Amino acid sequence: MQIAKVRGTVVSTQKDPSLRGAKLLLLQFIDESGQLLPTYEVAADISVGAGFDEWVLVSRGSAARKVEGSEERPIDAMVVAIIDTVTVENRPIYSKKDQ
Repeated sequence: MQIAKVRGTVVSTQKDPSLRGAKLLLLQFIDESGQLLPTYEVAADISVGAGFDEWVLVSRGSAARKVEGSEERPIDAMVVAIIDTVTVENRPIYSKKDQ
């Protein structure tokens, strides 16, 4: 899994029928010091309800399809959690309540 920040949404009116109801989010990955990386990915959010600027946990690859309800969907990345805090070596690098 990786940590990412929600930077926007992706809207598609023509898509595979199995993707109906899935919210598509544009994510920017974050490094271990809390800095934004120049790497983006589109991920589905079918149950978490993440919003703009929130830090999220992303499951990628075949693990993304292990989430209930996504087993048969063509999804490579899935938002599986909204992050409350991140601490590295006893040093807080992110707290949702401080945002």
